[in-house]
Amino acid sequence: MAPMSPGKTLFRYIARQFLVWCSLVFLAMLAIVFLLDYIELIRRSGSKPEATLYVLFKMALLKQPYMAQQIMPFVILFGTMMAFWRLTRSNELVVARAAGVSVWQFLAPPLAAAAIIGVFVITLFNPVASILQARYEQLDDSILRGEADTLALSRTGLWLRQSDDQGGRSIVHADGYHAERNALEGVTMLFIAGDRKLTKRIDAREAQLGNSGWNVFDGTLWQPSQPAQSFRELEIPTNLTARNIQDSFAAPETMSFWELPNFIALLESSGFSALRHRLYFDALLARPLLFAAMVVIAASFSLRMQRRGGTGIMIAAGVGAGFILYFLSDVVFALGLSATIPVSLAAWSPAGISCLLGVSLLLHLEDG
Repeated sequence: MAPMSPGKTLFRYIARQFLVWCSLVFLAMLAIVFLLDYIELIRRSGSKPEATLYVLFKMALLKQPYMAQQIMPFVILFGTMMAFWRLTRSNELVVARAAGVSVWQFLAPPLAAAAIIGVFVITLFNPVASILQARYEQLDDSILRGEADTLALSRTGLWLRQSDDQGGRSIVHADGYHAERNALEGVTMLFIAGDRKLTKRIDAREAQLGNSGWNVFDGTLWQPSQPAQSFRELEIPTNLTARNIQDSFAAPETMSFWELPNFIALLESSGFSALRHRLYFDALLARPLLFAAMVVIAASFSLRMQRRGGTGIMIAAGVGAGFILYFLSDVVFALGLSATIPVSLAAWSPAGISCLLGVSLLLHLEDG
């Protein structure tokens, strides 16, 4: 077997250092996040008897895969900084530079590893995290918030369930939704008492959401042991609002990367806004580029640190860069959700700007 070339050996060594330090930073940050989430759940549980410590512990565990996705850019940032600081402190990068290896050559291993991690996160890890996050939100709604109203959208139409003050429930099915008028089209309403007995049914052409309830038009009222009654207009009390209906859809965080495109198309074809889901999907697509940008930014902070006395500056610079990136990302995402800027620009600009900034710093430091 032919011996491995020095270039490949160096590539594998730097990649291994990068992965080791990222793994250590990941475990440390995830442990801190889990502890904070668990404490927050205990604080929110208050006097709810069903919110036992075991249930809250289970909820905190279910949330961790989603939180792992959120902290991953910072894991890449700090892991890269620690790996390059370790290589600089041991003079290994100094020897590599003396041998003619440029900064772009020993950046190639962590860049390749970061891109692979990004692809793995969005294609394989995200589907698992979305399932567990959906389960977490179900427990959060039922145990901590006590909310019973749910909404589902499928190829068969819109399904809405709500409860009333008397313990009864109503199930609403509609063929479509008109967003401008807050109206459901082709409506069927089923009213169920607390003992699970059907009390009445309404079939109508349209149900428009008003200030005090549903205004139902051109329908038929069915009640047990009574003849069907046609009506021109009927008012049904409800505590729902148009915002409640829109927010009741499955959050994009609870849907996998592979399900989002079909759900976005379904939302738009049904008359609902898919802005939030489209922004989340585009942000997932930008993850590999964002991870690569974190590597470049970390390298610009850590490659020229002195052997002694530079650790504190490096950590402070990394923390500062992380907080600035987090703040700017939130601002840009908020602009995207408000439709102030295009969705693609809101999703891709944090990764793109970070990448350009990191490359500019490295060009200035190494070739300037």
